[in-house]
Amino acid sequence: MTGAKPLHFGLNLNNREALIAPGYGVPELLDMAVVAEEAGFDSVWVGDSLFSKPRYEPLALLAAVSQRTKKVRLGTACLVTATRNPLYLALEWATLDVISGGRTILGACMGNAIETAVQHEYRALGLEVKDRAAIFEEGLHVLRALWTEGRVAFAGKHFVYDDIAFASGTEPAPLLPVQRPPPMWLVSNPRMFRGFKEDAAARTADRAALRVARYGDGWLTCCRARHPDEVTGQAETLRRAMADAGRDPAALAIAYQVTMNVAPTEAEARAGIDQYISQYYPEMTRNKTLDLDEWGPIGTPARVARWIETFAEAGVTAFVCRFGAIDQQTQVARFVSEVLPRFR
Repeated sequence: MTGAKPLHFGLNLNNREALIAPGYGVPELLDMAVVAEEAGFDSVWVGDSLFSKPRYEPLALLAAVSQRTKKVRLGTACLVTATRNPLYLALEWATLDVISGGRTILGACMGNAIETAVQHEYRALGLEVKDRAAIFEEGLHVLRALWTEGRVAFAGKHFVYDDIAFASGTEPAPLLPVQRPPPMWLVSNPRMFRGFKEDAAARTADRAALRVARYGDGWLTCCRARHPDEVTGQAETLRRAMADAGRDPAALAIAYQVTMNVAPTEAEARAGIDQYISQYYPEMTRNKTLDLDEWGPIGTPARVARWIETFAEAGVTAFVCRFGAIDQQTQVARFVSEVLPRFR
């Protein structure tokens, strides 16, 4: 790692955990954000779900975190932007960026249609899950325009706006974020689920690369922890797409959300993550669709560190660390004392 660009480490504060674990509610989550900042993490993150995997609402939580911290970036891993009206989301996120002093990173996704509960979320909102990619991309266009130019004129299949701006004419300028625009790390996991077909996965990966080049500033992925070569291949595709779009490939963030359990022995780590996953993902657990070794390293600090080194060499520039354990505090303390110093 000598001479390499410093790695970015983020901590997922796990706003679902605050609903399912004793001793880890919202006060403890906010305290954990302060711990993360003091321990040297570069960012803190929260997840999103309407009701498929219930959790505390991410933007409200990040607003609270922004007032407890001073330096860490504030991100979503990930926010299902396709189920939100882009005008309201643009306003809400711009406000969050202002009150945090320009520290936000929007990790944006469209949700996993393979999950029955996610399909229910789309239906409950009056949306067609089959249209989620188009809705997602149109929304990203609207967000980026409002955050960079202060207004948007757009005619798409799902959204049509005639010169919209957050200004009535009496303000000196439209309401804008501090960052113009706040960085968007777009999620794509084309090979996440068992039974994928390689040709279809490759087409999905190519479309994801074009999406990042048009609208995003980074790629956020997960759940293929045995396959660093896939990261390397997609990173190359992304950089070509960025260059073709006239954007700087060197500025691209390659981010990996890794679910891990760190313990003195592998047996202890596996017992901890099994307990956690059974409560966090009941639908997937019942359907036996999870392969936890694809989610991240499970085992000793040395094993976790080796995994991080491998994926950094494959091209990952930022790790969003999510701990698969009911006891979040012990996991974070162990990572901070026995893993993080190896990279600082």
